Amino acid sequence: MSDLEFRRATADDIPAIVALLADDPLGAQRESPGDLAPYRAAFTELDRDPNQRLTVAVRDGRVVGTLQLTLIPGLSRRGATRALVEAVRVHPEERGHGLGTELLRWAIDTARAEGCALLQLTSDATRVDAHRFYERLGFQATHLGFKYPL
Repeated sequence: MSDLEFRRATADDIPAIVALLADDPLGAQRESPGDLAPYRAAFTELDRDPNQRLTVAVRDGRVVGTLQLTLIPGLSRRGATRALVEAVRVHPEERGHGLGTELLRWAIDTARAEGCALLQLTSDATRVDAHRFYERLGFQATHLGFKYPL
């Protein structure tokens, strides 16, 4: 994957990132690629937060993958900082070729370099293939997650 670049997302990447977010059954229900205004506002907030790493994988000048890594300082675990991975997406043409693995390795390496004691993620209960993928990478399903819609 030597022709692959991982870099911090820019505002110009928003359309490509949103398209990736919308390109699955769950994302198709909750994303609105035709109206980028809310994504631009959210990007502004993410971009100025030093604990956010909205990252894109770029090949031949095209965004082919993305994830968001959030650093969370805390008191538990002896004051440890943990990292949270969200919104891992790979372009359909890139799936099955190791890009997802490279994205998660980047997240693991970055979290380690930032001094994090733990890297965590959540995955929708219906994403069974994703669960197998994360387990193959060494993630363990140790907790039950809950959400409260606001």
